[in-house]
Amino acid sequence: MALLGAGLEGAGVIVTGAAGGIGEATARALAEAGAQVCALDLPGPALDDLVAALPGRQDHFALPLDLGDTSALDPAVHDAVEHLDRFWGLVHAAAFLQRQSPEEVTEETWDAQLDVNLKATFWLNRAAGELLVARGQGGRIINFTSAAWMTGPMLDSDVYSASKGGVVTMTKGFARRLGAAGITVNAISPGQIETAMQRKQNTPEAMAAVAANCPLGRTGTAAEVAAVAVFLASSHASFVSGATINVSGGLLMY
Repeated sequence: MALLGAGLEGAGVIVTGAAGGIGEATARALAEAGAQVCALDLPGPALDDLVAALPGRQDHFALPLDLGDTSALDPAVHDAVEHLDRFWGLVHAAAFLQRQSPEEVTEETWDAQLDVNLKATFWLNRAAGELLVARGQGGRIINFTSAAWMTGPMLDSDVYSASKGGVVTMTKGFARRLGAAGITVNAISPGQIETAMQRKQNTPEAMAAVAANCPLGRTGTAAEVAAVAVFLASSHASFVSGATINVSGGLLMY
């Protein structure tokens, strides 16, 4: 359900990882709140189908892009903003996870995760921040980390966890730099959410054990995380910045 008075009607928002999981749920929730969505993900039918199914406005559009290609990020953000009626923000939900023990990690698998999860976060935040500052009407940047930023790695996610710790630090830095321009920068830290990434190289037994340890006794849904992203993008979160919002059902407490 869209937040009444959220101020997102007509707001242009870039959503990365929009073809699946939390990114898809966020793109849909923002569209329901009246935003114009630029859906960014790897090229393919999943991205095209998502854009065609977005509710509300008829001018949502796809931006096919591999976030591992750093040189393409800045021009892609500038191109997207040219096609948005009123650029308001970025929701960077895309991520890449490769479960490996430290002994199995190679430079290739290290780089693949750091490029998407950390390097692309910096480039996207920088480009979006510069364009929002130039526009002069404030804005929102929302990054995604993981509960592992605080707990440390579990189930052979050492590289992924390291990248997500960096996202928290980077989010605080951009929040300080962009705050004077009325731009808030925050991170969302999901716990165990029922998505394809959560199931990747994981066992049903391990997932059930984590769910059992959650005070709510279950895993979360992508829609529940998306609702927090909509809140942070909205006028209701106008004095929230530099925060890492814990969406774990109490699995992580701080």
